[in-house]
Amino acid sequence: MELLAPAGNLEKLKWAVIYGADAVYFGTQFGSLRSFAGNFSLDDAEAGLEHLHAHGRKGYVTLNIYPFSDEYNKIITTANALDEMGVDAFIISDMGVLNELKKLDLNAALHISTQANTTSYQTVLAYRDLGAKRVNLARELSLEQILQIREQTRGKIETEIFIHGAVCFSYSGRCAISDYLAGFRANHGECKHACRWKYALVEETRPGQYMPVFEDERGLYLFNSKELALFEFIPALKDAGVDSIKIEGRMKSIHYIATVIAFYRQILDGKRVTWEQGIELLSRVPNRGYSTGFMKGSIDSNDYQRDKSTSQSKSIFVGNVTEERINGKCVLEVRNKIHAGESLEALCPDGSLSTITLPAPLKTTDNHQTEFANNSQFILLDQDLEPYTILRRVEEPVRQVNSR
Repeated sequence: MELLAPAGNLEKLKWAVIYGADAVYFGTQFGSLRSFAGNFSLDDAEAGLEHLHAHGRKGYVTLNIYPFSDEYNKIITTANALDEMGVDAFIISDMGVLNELKKLDLNAALHISTQANTTSYQTVLAYRDLGAKRVNLARELSLEQILQIREQTRGKIETEIFIHGAVCFSYSGRCAISDYLAGFRANHGECKHACRWKYALVEETRPGQYMPVFEDERGLYLFNSKELALFEFIPALKDAGVDSIKIEGRMKSIHYIATVIAFYRQILDGKRVTWEQGIELLSRVPNRGYSTGFMKGSIDSNDYQRDKSTSQSKSIFVGNVTEERINGKCVLEVRNKIHAGESLEALCPDGSLSTITLPAPLKTTDNHQTEFANNSQFILLDQDLEPYTILRRVEEPVRQVNSR
């Protein structure tokens, strides 16, 4: 089973490889459903694909917008350029894009995006007949429904499941809220996440008078879905022959990428954790609470975070170990303020955790001593830590209800 990870830029792609992704998906500056993710220039895409292939990994590019007629030439030009670079697959949603790319006789495979909201084996097999190699099944499916689809499609076409990350309020991402309320087209990659805003009820003849539709004094976040965490279902999905599990998060930080990929890498490699243990580890990165969504059969009010819209985390990412060594010592790139002598949690690329104590005083790479260091400073460490190790300050979280 493949572990498929997100990357919003070239740096994040490299972190995904280091922390155990088998394949990485990313978007270029046109055609992706994440216009604000940073995205890759064609030069960055080529560098990223070279890096992935040099490490035995695969690279998939998203061309999953729903394009207008006058945008097809740009999609075709982009696809041809990426195919020459050796991209392994294109992730697409639109039937017209599928048809046009099939005509090009590309080397790259064609994968159907979750945006296509595929909910039946009949549709999966229809995509196979139209030239697709893989289909990402809709997040609205239960485990039982996924198993039924695999019974009819196993050995005929690959399937992929979103295993972790933010969930769109609308059906398989087919949303127009952002278009209407913010003037940004969600299905062209411009979503402003209007479903996360605070809402109240106003009667049209009483403008400015907000009616009491709220959970508490902060208001009501009616459409605010919790995030998926489906690690408990991986053994069943693997036994059913699901080919790939996918992590959401092209707009997320390297801390998120490292933490989540390392966790799921360990689960895929056989580690077993309870729901409580898994949520404890995943809560190290910002989240809106976790849920198993439709995988359990249906959703209810516990699958929504109605009292607030902000993400919360029980740790602060404070730095990462670079590849440089000075006089035999590791170098820490500081990302958030650190203090001499404080204890921090270290996350290594193999997913292992440990606690280290910073030296007192801190010593910078330019040979200054200090009691604290800020973002963009570089500090020498006494411990022998692997490059790309994450250091974070673990704090007690604000209590969140996580539903299964």
